[in-house]
Amino acid sequence: MSTNETGLVRETVEAVYRDESRRVFATLIRLLGDFDLAEEALHDAFGAALDQWPREGVPANPRAWLVSAGRFKAIDAMRRRARFAALDDVTEQIETATMDAESLDDQTIEDDPLRLIFTCCHPALGPDAQVALTLREVCGLTTEQIAHAFLIPPSTLAQRIVRAKAKIRDARIPYQVPASAELPERLDAVLRVIYLVFSEGYTTSSGDTLICADLSTEAIRLGRLLVDLLPEPEVIGLLALMLLHDSRRAARTSPSGDLILLEDQNRALWNRAQIAEGTRLVEQALASRRVGPYTLQAAIAAVHAGAPNANTTDWPQIVGLYDVLWRVEPSPVIELNRAVAMAMRDGPEAGLVLIDAILARGDLAEYRLAHAARADLCRRLGRTAEARTSYERALSLTRQAPERRFLERRLDEVEK
Repeated sequence: MSTNETGLVRETVEAVYRDESRRVFATLIRLLGDFDLAEEALHDAFGAALDQWPREGVPANPRAWLVSAGRFKAIDAMRRRARFAALDDVTEQIETATMDAESLDDQTIEDDPLRLIFTCCHPALGPDAQVALTLREVCGLTTEQIAHAFLIPPSTLAQRIVRAKAKIRDARIPYQVPASAELPERLDAVLRVIYLVFSEGYTTSSGDTLICADLSTEAIRLGRLLVDLLPEPEVIGLLALMLLHDSRRAARTSPSGDLILLEDQNRALWNRAQIAEGTRLVEQALASRRVGPYTLQAAIAAVHAGAPNANTTDWPQIVGLYDVLWRVEPSPVIELNRAVAMAMRDGPEAGLVLIDAILARGDLAEYRLAHAARADLCRRLGRTAEARTSYERALSLTRQAPERRFLERRLDEVEK
């Protein structure tokens, strides 16, 4: 194989790693029953691909090839360890890996991330551990990224993940989607985690880009799997919410990667197929009359999606939906979003009074978007000094490059 061909194969391996590594990892956990062993097997499998694919060619089904390679590498490693470990324990691991190897069809591998989410969201684990473990193991976020999102030291987050893995291993928590009778009580944590995965992709917590499309796409795919498994109103509502938000992806940044606010976006770039599907799902979820927070947020997103331009947005309807959402799930962030909607309906002074009340309680003192919203309303009212102070506070809390550039431009505008 020529140097150019070898380079192309290496690029293929890198692309497969980006697209498939988390699915391969999820399947290896199912086959091997151990997070750390699966992580080692994943890296061994891709190492084998870098070695063999340039000589043998890229296989027809790279994902299945990687799963098989990783499994065999792990079994070899377990057999070597059998000389130094309790033979019964290692033999059980090998038997499990060999027995489950038959379930390597594409659909089984495709569904493995959903099984992994239910494992990571098992009620034996605390809520923070559920989210951290899912973001780390299902989505492949680094410990540093997750720690930043949680506003805790990376070492604390790493210990939390290690303890969660140990709990799964020691309690022999099954790697499976629960039975139908158990699904409802397990659903809230899974929905919350899937939406957090989507949110990290929709607006990354840090880094040089606003959007991580891979995470958003994966969350939507998992949402579809969950709708097929359990078509409850809130499951449908979550999928609708993600589709409607994701429909704006192409319009949310400039060609240079700068942030574009909703009111300034080119709506011709919005994905109309996603909007149509999301709107239909919202109507389906609302028809059940068992309305939850994801469905209400999706209904708000549908109102935005249905407006031909920013000036025709039905703000009274959005405020009404926020009123209901606030009663269903009161939280400072929902209260903030309601205040912004009130400002759009009744004028910036009305919204500013509400935001100041929230900040006075200290609820969102470290939340960058609260200070950015306050700064924008002060700017619109001509209260330049207050706008400058709030923009500076928002900037001090922002770790993502596109948001920082946007806030810096706003700060320059009010200082002129």
